[in-house]
Amino acid sequence: MTTVSIKGLWVCRAEHAVLEDINLELEPSDFLGLIGPNGGGKSTLLKVMLGLIKPDRGEIKIFGLTPEAARGRVGYMPQKTMFDQSFPVKVQDVVLMGRYSRIGLFHRYGPEDRAAARRALEAVKMDDRAEREIGALSGGEQQRVFVARSLVSDPELLLLDEPTAGVDSAQQTEFYDLLSHLNHDLGIAIVMVSHDVTAISKYVSKIACLNQRLYYHGSKEITNEDIEKAYGCPVEMIAHGTPHRVLREHD
Repeated sequence: MTTVSIKGLWVCRAEHAVLEDINLELEPSDFLGLIGPNGGGKSTLLKVMLGLIKPDRGEIKIFGLTPEAARGRVGYMPQKTMFDQSFPVKVQDVVLMGRYSRIGLFHRYGPEDRAAARRALEAVKMDDRAEREIGALSGGEQQRVFVARSLVSDPELLLLDEPTAGVDSAQQTEFYDLLSHLNHDLGIAIVMVSHDVTAISKYVSKIACLNQRLYYHGSKEITNEDIEKAYGCPVEMIAHGTPHRVLREHD
């Protein structure tokens, strides 16, 4: 069954198109890197997939269901997780928060919930930090915990909104390796928003560029022309060691 199917989707705000005629098909084994300029609609598209924003036109199905009906099969890591670093909450308790949708806000966690939290921490290799306070961890370790929180409901699709923001380059590599493990070994489909074209091109199976319109060819190849259309300015390709893209000087 197709994981994500989007056909002719539009989202408008105050008569302005945020997403314009989006078409996208993703399969269970896909790892999609979604790039594009700020304000181009990337976070909006993830929220449409979650059923948090309803499209004005078009159709979206997640596992053949409406986004609302499929939400229990989808894990989500928002763009920035803000919290008080001094607040004394343990790692395992942060992960258990991902079970709220199953147990309800005012119910107690049971053995099944705690077992799911342990499995999620094991999946991101943070089970040895379960009793530590979240504020005592490094930025990269905290991101792993937040991924575990999104995994604790055993999702089949993981939506990540700029998950490596504020994480140093060494920890970013470890984080991308983790996502590759979740995708290849655990079979979780992933859609990841990122500005780091160089890094994601090494790990993802497909790349799409979004700026109101989606430039997507069902592969990890994206043309210079597509990027220039999406960013609305010239793009120059540069390579030293690992190929990457930068914008050249322009008005």
